[in-house]
Amino acid sequence: MSGAGTVANVVGGLLALGLLVYLFVALIRPEKF
Repeated sequence: MSGAGTVANVVGGLLALGLLVYLFVALIRPEKF
């Protein structure tokens, strides 16, 4: 696998993880948003 593909996978994974965490927090504490 190429280096660029690995970087894209890592960035995509971090973005997806961040989005999941954001949605989870928004569910638990909607008063913050």
